[in-house]
Amino acid sequence: MNPTRLFVGNLSYQTGENDLQDYFSQAGAVTSVNLMLDKMTGKSRGFAFVEFATPEEANKAVEQFHNKDFQGRALTVNIARPREERPPRWGGGEGRRERR
Repeated sequence: MNPTRLFVGNLSYQTGENDLQDYFSQAGAVTSVNLMLDKMTGKSRGFAFVEFATPEEANKAVEQFHNKDFQGRALTVNIARPREERPPRWGGGEGRRERR
């Protein structure tokens, strides 16, 4: 687990990476912002990852911004957990018929 990386959820779909950079820099030095986008539409999925220079700054951001209003929505802010292993969404090709 990376103690400097935060999960930020319940974002407005209009929120951009620059908006997050500006907002979260109130808590410390933001080293990266990664807004998650839908692969098909290119639109925001409503969550992002924000990384800070130090664990102390990340913890300050959690305390400062969790459940606080940002662009009309109450944010979910916590230390990001590692991604869980999940099976492929399409079953890895099993059960599909070949076209001839």
